Amino acid sequence: MSLWKWIGEAAESGAGAAGALFEWVGSAFVGDRETRRQVAFSVALIALSAKMAKADGVVTSDEVAAFHRLFVTPESEARHVEMLFDLAKRDVAGFEAYATRIAALFDGDCQALEDVVDGLFAIAGADGAVHEDEMAYLQRVAEIFTISDAGFDRIAARHVVPEEGDPYRVLGIARTLTLEELGRHYRLLAAENHPDRLLARGLPPEAEALAHERMAAINRAWDRIKLERG
Repeated sequence: MSLWKWIGEAAESGAGAAGALFEWVGSAFVGDRETRRQVAFSVALIALSAKMAKADGVVTSDEVAAFHRLFVTPESEARHVEMLFDLAKRDVAGFEAYATRIAALFDGDCQALEDVVDGLFAIAGADGAVHEDEMAYLQRVAEIFTISDAGFDRIAARHVVPEEGDPYRVLGIARTLTLEELGRHYRLLAAENHPDRLLARGLPPEAEALAHERMAAINRAWDRIKLERG
């Protein structure tokens, strides 16, 4: 069964309530950890995008386009995404309840939860800026996910004025380190965030663009540091 068929079943099984939706995802893939994580990531990004849109009060065409760039959705399966998005927007449960249930689905895997926040940032910033309400929303989601302040700052730096922003923040590293030390950190970060590594830890193949955009941001930051250091 395709990922999007699973998402359609998740939306239908949710019956309008966050609890039923996330319970279904948590119990539907006993013995198939890889599929469970891919569906959990997809449901998390779609549902929290819907809640972010509700909190922000508007869904721009740029944000919709960003979602479809990050998630390659077959036209025949688009209705499944729309079902889940609408379910999350209509649900009386707040985004904090969603974030709490999503954190439980990932069993405290902070890297996977950072992937979700990274995707939300990419969607929020698609119209050229991450607005104040969106930033507050993302910070609260990150708190519920127990993402550290440093981890959140590193993610934000990739999306908030990434071209003019601080490349050291993008890499999450101090300016005081030597170029050799910076190089070791960059190589470690590049290995951890290589698209193959992200896909191996549960990012769906449909979201491969997100992995490539992150790697590109890390490479741009490293190139700028090398240029700065001569």
